[in-house]
This record gives sequence, C-alpha cells and structure tokens, in this order.
Amino acid sequence: MKEYYTYAYLREDKTPYYIGKGQGKRIYSTHKRIKPPKDKSRIIFLKKNITEEEAFRHEIYMIDVFGRIDLGTGILHNMTNGGEGPSGAIRSDETRRRMSEASKNPSEETRIKMSESGKIKIFSEEHRRKLSEANKGNINSLGKTRSEEYRIKLSEAQKGKKWWNDGCGNRKFVIECPGDDWRLGRK
Repeated sequence: MKEYYTYAYLREDKTPYYIGKGQGKRIYSTHKRIKPPKDKSRIIFLKKNITEEEAFRHEIYMIDVFGRIDLGTGILHNMTNGGEGPSGAIRSDETRRRMSEASKNPSEETRIKMSESGKIKIFSEEHRRKLSEANKGNINSLGKTRSEEYRIKLSEAQKGKKWWNDGCGNRKFVIECPGDDWRLGRK
C-alpha cells in the first residue's frame, strides 16, 4: 500500500530544518524536540503516495543531502540519519493506559536514573584538554588548525551579529531581526 510520505519543515528563508517520514497527520505532529512551524505554508510534502520502504529511503537520502547540525555536516535538526522508528504502531487501550500511568508515577529506580542523567559528568584530564583545544576556535570540525588570517576574517564577519529565534526551533545569527515573530536569544 502506498500511503506514506516524506516531508520537510522550513525556516523563514525556505531552507529545511527537519526532514521526516510519516502517514496520516504525522506531518503536523510535534516530535520529541522538534515542533512544526506555526505557519503551515512552511510545512511541505516532499514525496506522497509512496510505500514505507520508499519513504524510509527518501528520508535517509534527504537527510544526507542537507546534513545534520549535531554532526556538523549540515543544517537539519534531525538527530538520526533517518530510516528507523515505529510506523503505524497501534496500541491497545490497556497499553496506552499503562504507558500513561508509568509516565505519571515513575518508579524509584526510574527517578534515580532521571536524576543521575542530569548531573555533571566528570571527564578525564585528557578529555578536558581536548575539549579546551576544540573550543579555542583554532581547530575546525575536521581537526585541522585554522590559519590566523582565517580566524581574523571569521571574527570580522561575526561582529554585530546576534542570535535570534522564532520559537519553533529555528535560529539565525544575524545583525538585524529576521522578522516580526523572531525574538532575541537562541531559545
């Protein structure tokens, strides 16, 4: 059956910030940390009426084309390369009730795990040294040292710029406010 599709959420400048695959009303649903844009004209179908396998392949391809921010390879907020996840999971009323109860009353073990996950991690001396070097701005994402000339040009290009966000997960580092619904700050 060909009932799946791939879709993109677009920034105001029409560049994508999220690529997904779905069926039904998935395109309009909030994901774990990615919200669809409020302006529905910035939600687009990339391919429609395709099989689930075709949708997975197309999602993987599009994420590869635009790259991921977290990997330093591109502009998307996707946290995976695509092609995975449950599709059309139908849960019984009993399963939904148990999941709801579990989220409302976590066990003591779950509470401890949640608490531990938020605590500061202690890194080895070598790891801290590597983090320090990487954050000095002299080394790019490929581990190559940046030239003094490049660093000066980069510094000049950044002067006067500020972070702006639109409340939908989109951010821009520019001199002037990009639009009416944008506000100062990264988040």
